[in-house]
Amino acid sequence: MLKRCILAENRKLHASPIWAMFFVLPILSATYGTFNYLQNLEILTDGWYSLWTQHTLFYSMLFFPAMVATYAAYLWRLEHLGHNWNLIMASPVPPLALFAAKFAVVTKLALLTHGFVFALFVFCGKVFAHLPGLPPVTLPLFLLRGLLGALAVIAAQLVLAMVIRSFAVPIFLGLLGGITGIFISSKGHGLLWPYSLMQLGMNSNKSADALAGSYGLFAFSCIFWLGTMFLLAWLLLRREDVRA
Repeated sequence: MLKRCILAENRKLHASPIWAMFFVLPILSATYGTFNYLQNLEILTDGWYSLWTQHTLFYSMLFFPAMVATYAAYLWRLEHLGHNWNLIMASPVPPLALFAAKFAVVTKLALLTHGFVFALFVFCGKVFAHLPGLPPVTLPLFLLRGLLGALAVIAAQLVLAMVIRSFAVPIFLGLLGGITGIFISSKGHGLLWPYSLMQLGMNSNKSADALAGSYGLFAFSCIFWLGTMFLLAWLLLRREDVRA
């Protein structure tokens, strides 16, 4: 049943307008990050690591939450039209399977986005920043950690898009969550807020490893927020008025 739900959600992406955003926002983020790096070479002296911080800081805290929020709102859009929600609640498909299918599809999109972001990072580093060699092997690790942190953001945005019929409001809340995460991380409490986890995982604000000695806490926080969002989705889907 879950596999069929995933296939159905994937079909929504065919010729979808969200693919334009998939390409545009990472390019904007890479352009801004590269420009900022080149304008501050006197203080950004750590080569690939310095370029990485400039490429990923605004991507992880602003661009990515907005993208995920748009992906989630788009996938829930059909269910919110007319009386489709009542049909879904009356169908033999377990409601949580529908949520899990959307989560799997958005996670796939996030993985593709991360890959595109890293490709842009390497391209800009070689072509515009003229950095020597290839990126250190720790940077792909930071990327994978960022994906783990992103799972909580994906689940949170799917819950918001599920309970809010408006297309724009969940996107605004995603941006607000990312901005809030910047301030929470600056106070050293990033592990307590789901929208800060991706920034910590990607090490997007410093060259030194922000998670040194805290890998266990980071993994626990990611699992906790992911589980909390799935539990919340399950509880909400048991109510018939979730569409309100």
